[in-house]
Amino acid sequence: MGYAILCDDVIAGVGGRDNVISVIHCATRLRFKLKDNRRANIEEFKKCAGIITVIESGGQFQVVIGSHVGEVYQLLVSRYFPENESINSGEESSEDAPKVKGFKALLNAAVDIISSIFAPLLGILVAAGLIKGVLILAVLFHWLDKASGTYKIIFAASDAAFFFMPILLGYTAGKKFGGNPLVTLVIGAALVHPSMIEIFNATQADPKLHFSFLGLPVTFINYSSTVIPVIFAAWFSCWLEKRFNRWLHASIKSFFTPFLCLTITLPATFLLIGPLATDLSLGLGRGYLWIWQLNPMIAGAVFGAMWQICVIFGLHWGLAPLMINNLMTRGIDTISPLVQPAVWAQSGATLGVLLRTRNAKLKSLAGPSFISSIFGITEPAIYGVNLPLKRPFIFGCIGGALGGAITGYYHGTAYAFGALGIFGFPSFISPNGIDGGFWGVVIGSLAAFLFAFISSWLYGVPDDQPVPPEKLRSLSST
Repeated sequence: MGYAILCDDVIAGVGGRDNVISVIHCATRLRFKLKDNRRANIEEFKKCAGIITVIESGGQFQVVIGSHVGEVYQLLVSRYFPENESINSGEESSEDAPKVKGFKALLNAAVDIISSIFAPLLGILVAAGLIKGVLILAVLFHWLDKASGTYKIIFAASDAAFFFMPILLGYTAGKKFGGNPLVTLVIGAALVHPSMIEIFNATQADPKLHFSFLGLPVTFINYSSTVIPVIFAAWFSCWLEKRFNRWLHASIKSFFTPFLCLTITLPATFLLIGPLATDLSLGLGRGYLWIWQLNPMIAGAVFGAMWQICVIFGLHWGLAPLMINNLMTRGIDTISPLVQPAVWAQSGATLGVLLRTRNAKLKSLAGPSFISSIFGITEPAIYGVNLPLKRPFIFGCIGGALGGAITGYYHGTAYAFGALGIFGFPSFISPNGIDGGFWGVVIGSLAAFLFAFISSWLYGVPDDQPVPPEKLRSLSST
C-alpha cells in the first residue's frame, strides 16, 4: 500500500471517482478522460508529493507520475475501480461541461484515440524491438546462427508482437471504442488466420487466381503486422454492437450481438475496410518518405527540436503509430532515429544542472532524473529540472535539433521498433551490418548530449534564479 496516499490524492485531484470516464497509463503518465475537467484542481494537484506535473492535452487529463506509474495504476484501479466498471465505461461527458469545437476538438480526439489504443502495448513492443536488436547483434558477431533452434525460438518471441499486431490492436481498440474487446480481438485474429495468409500467397503466386464473397470479388491482403485496418474494423464492429445491444432482447444479445458483429464486420473488412485502410497506410508511409527525402537534415532538425515539446503536451503519441506503420509497410523507419538525439540532449542538460548546482534539493532531484533519462524516460528530467529552470530545456531542444540534423545527414534508420535512450541503439543496426546510418545516430546523439551538457553547465543554473522552493517540495519525493 506504499502508493495508497498518492492514489487518494490523484482521485481527489481529478474531481472524485464519479468524474472518471476512463483511465489508462503509458510509460510515465496516468491518462484520465473526465466527465468535467472543471472539477479537477490542477494547482492543488501539482503540490502533491509524488506527482511531477499535470497536463490537459489531447482531450485527456494527464498526471505525470514517473517510471513507476504502472504500480500506481494497478493500485488505483484495484482501490477505486475493483470491478473495472468505470475505467472504460464509454460514458459521455456531462452536458454542462465545456465543449471544444473545430480543429482542437479533432486534435484532442485523435490524440485520445491513438494514446488509448497504443499506450497499453508500448512496453511489450519496446521489449520485442529490443530483442530484435540483440538478435541482429548476435548474428553479426557470430554468437548465433539463424538456422539454430535458439535463434528461432528467440526470434519468435521478438516477432510475435509485430506479426500478430492486428490481434493486439483489435483488443485495445475494442476497449477504446466501447465494445466487446474479445469480439474485436477475434476480428484481428481472422485477419491473420493461416488460411487467409495461404490464400494471399496463392494469389501472389498465380495472379489469375480469384476469390469472391457472395459473388463480390475479394482482394486478399497480408494483414500480418498491419496497424490501421484492424482499428477501422474494430470501430465499425463497436458501432454495430451498440446498436444491436439496443435492438435485441436481453435474453439473446449476449451471443447474438457477437454473431452479427462478426458476420457483418469480417466480410466488410475483407471487401472494403481492409483494402482502403491498407491504401491509407501505404499513403502515409510514402507521404512521410517524400517529405523526409526533400531534406533529411532539415527534417532531423525539426523533429529533434520539437520532440520534447510534443512530449510535454502528450502529442508525441501522434508519431508513434507512424513509426510503427513505417516499419510494417516499408521494413524501416526514419522518425525514431531523428528523435533519439532529443532524448540525449535533455539527458545532457540534466547532467549539466546536476554537476553545476549547489542546491542540495535540486541536486537530489537531478540525479535520479538523469538516470531515468538515459533509459529514454525524460519526463522527470523535463518537468523536475530542465523546464523549471527554462534555459536547460531550451539548450536541450537546440541540442536535439543539432543531433537530429546530423542523424538526418547520415540517413539514420531504424530496423525495429525499440525504446529511445541507451536501449534504442540496437534497433538502428542494419541486419547487413553496422553502417554509416548507425554511426550517424551515435554521433548525433553524442553531439546533442555534449552541447546540452556544456551549455547547461555554463549557463543553465544562474545563481540569481533558483528553482522555486514549492516546486522542489512537490517533486523531491519522485
